[in-house]
Amino acid sequence: MGARAFDFIVIGGGSGGLASAQRAAEYGARVALIESGRLGGTCVNVGCVPKKVMFNAAGVADALRQAPDYGFTLDVKGIDWATLKQRRDAYVARLNAIYERNLANKKVEYVKGRAAFVDASTVEVAGEQFTAPNILLATGGRPELPMIPGVELGITSDGFFELNSLPRRVAVIGSGYIACELAGVLHALGSEVHQFIRRHRVLGVFDTMLGAGLMREMREDGIRIEEQVIPRALQKTQAGITLVSSDERCFDGFDCVLWAIGRRSDHAGLGLARAGVHVDANQFIVTDAWQATNVPGIFAVGDVTGRAPLTPVAIAAGRRLSDRVFGAQRERKLDYEIIPTVIFTHPPIGTVGLSEQQARTVYGDRVKFYTTGFVSMQYALGARKPRTEMKLVCVGEEEKVVGCHVLGPGADEMLQGFAVALRMGATKRDFDDTIAIHPTSAEELVTMR
Repeated sequence: MGARAFDFIVIGGGSGGLASAQRAAEYGARVALIESGRLGGTCVNVGCVPKKVMFNAAGVADALRQAPDYGFTLDVKGIDWATLKQRRDAYVARLNAIYERNLANKKVEYVKGRAAFVDASTVEVAGEQFTAPNILLATGGRPELPMIPGVELGITSDGFFELNSLPRRVAVIGSGYIACELAGVLHALGSEVHQFIRRHRVLGVFDTMLGAGLMREMREDGIRIEEQVIPRALQKTQAGITLVSSDERCFDGFDCVLWAIGRRSDHAGLGLARAGVHVDANQFIVTDAWQATNVPGIFAVGDVTGRAPLTPVAIAAGRRLSDRVFGAQRERKLDYEIIPTVIFTHPPIGTVGLSEQQARTVYGDRVKFYTTGFVSMQYALGARKPRTEMKLVCVGEEEKVVGCHVLGPGADEMLQGFAVALRMGATKRDFDDTIAIHPTSAEELVTMR
């Protein structure tokens, strides 16, 4: 029996793959989507969605602690982790089922299994072959692990969502946004959290104001951050798990160690060499501005490419690819400039455009920036005074705004509109001429001097 023929084969049922497959089907293409795990990929199953549920739970915990400042007398007995996990996992399962129904409604053939290339236009799943002139690789990423003794004593960000109880004392290893987000959640929900970073600052790829401000707030909130710690080994002792650093410092007594040191491309077993698809030195699939690999007819989107690994980016890239290939929109492609990002830390961060450092590298002394810092009115009645910080990065005589960075309550929700403004080329004068909404934190972005 020969290979089954389609117009489009999508390997990977995460955000990018689902979006591209369904958009292609809307244009009348015969589409097969192949996925070996749960539909929705990292975002729905072990990323954005369950993480936001946990962020929300941590927010409730923060509000309960703040309630006495507003005159409430509460008797809080702590979190029922099992109930939270059950409801969160049930919500994710409902989303898995919705994605499967959507594929059926769009007449996309859903193939459960792991795909491997036979050649550049044919893949095999459990002995059955499928062929198409257009193939999309959207297999996502997976957590990185160090090659050190005892690494298996720790869990990854995926394993965080499998925890059946709240850890008592946690070591979070990493300085990126995933490490900071999970450290904040665990601390807010009641764990004693120690975070270990290799250098002197978290969020090293973001504007320095954001990393420095977040570290200050995390420490003042009670998270212990240990700087310049390079893990050499994990060891199991009677007191729990011990982290041994490269300079022989020992940090012990942990009942959970969470690795959050980065993510890598996940294409193991796909047989890229049989198709001739190139990867770079970091094993990410190489693509051009049109999401095309070096092999005609084979494309890639999302985390597997290493380019702006964010769910909305993968969705946008996948849809634009199908618009071009199947919708006759010849110039349709994703512009990777001005991508807004939110980090669900405590406090949250919103950032879009260039950091001050990046702007100075590109524009030199043409850069001017504006900053402000204040205590949100949310904390006006309490002793705890977390600071909100904001920065606008501007360029040239017209002071075009090329970067907008916010740390503080509400940053996650206020940024979307400001991202539109940057996308449209707004200047500082445009911000200044916008009437402020009072009393809000967001108004500070249009009143800076």
